[in-house]
Amino acid sequence: MREIVLDTETTGLSPTGGDRLVEIGCVELINHIPTGKNFHVYINPQRSMPEEAFRVHGLSEEFLADKPVFRDVADDFLAFIGDATLVIHNAPFDMGFLNHQLELIGRKTLDNAVIDTVMVARQKHPGARVSLDALCKHYGIDNSRRTLHGALLDSEILAEVYLELIGGKQVSLALVAEVETTVSGATVARIAVAQRPVALPSRISDAEAVAHAAFVAKMGESAIWAQYEEQAAAE
Repeated sequence: MREIVLDTETTGLSPTGGDRLVEIGCVELINHIPTGKNFHVYINPQRSMPEEAFRVHGLSEEFLADKPVFRDVADDFLAFIGDATLVIHNAPFDMGFLNHQLELIGRKTLDNAVIDTVMVARQKHPGARVSLDALCKHYGIDNSRRTLHGALLDSEILAEVYLELIGGKQVSLALVAEVETTVSGATVARIAVAQRPVALPSRISDAEAVAHAAFVAKMGESAIWAQYEEQAAAE
């Protein structure tokens, strides 16, 4: 299963009011494991940079002046995300900007499935703060590099947060037959995990196994270890 953790930076809050994208960052996950494949681009918004937005991400008009416009990066962006599920923190904001700018260049809006980690976090931690920084603190994730907002860095951090929100990093370690992620009661992701083809060898010696069996026998038939041994023999 392919997922893309995505974040954007913008000139403000309103795409229909003239604000534009200035950065897109994406991190690829396969079966919840980061692959190391990323997409990152700065974008010339072709407009001024409000001071309020500059204080958030530190991207100035001068820095963005020689960067490509959205039309010139749209194809590469769309090719990278493909039909993958998008994992976004406060998804309506980023999707609103992406779809508006796709419409402005005459392109089809995104129809990818979307997982909003804000909604997942609110479901899992009712009443708690669900900002990215708050979730990093809750899960012990190092976000010390996040002195300013940055689309790629925030996507990398969000990928770690997302894995914790859906049950911790162990979901990617193939310890269960299937993993399901649910949001508001609906299944949004389901993967089949391959089982080990050959069982690992026992880590105890034959002598240790005999000694253990003798010890369990002394406990009587009601001993819980005896029940485990019966189950193991049946398997």
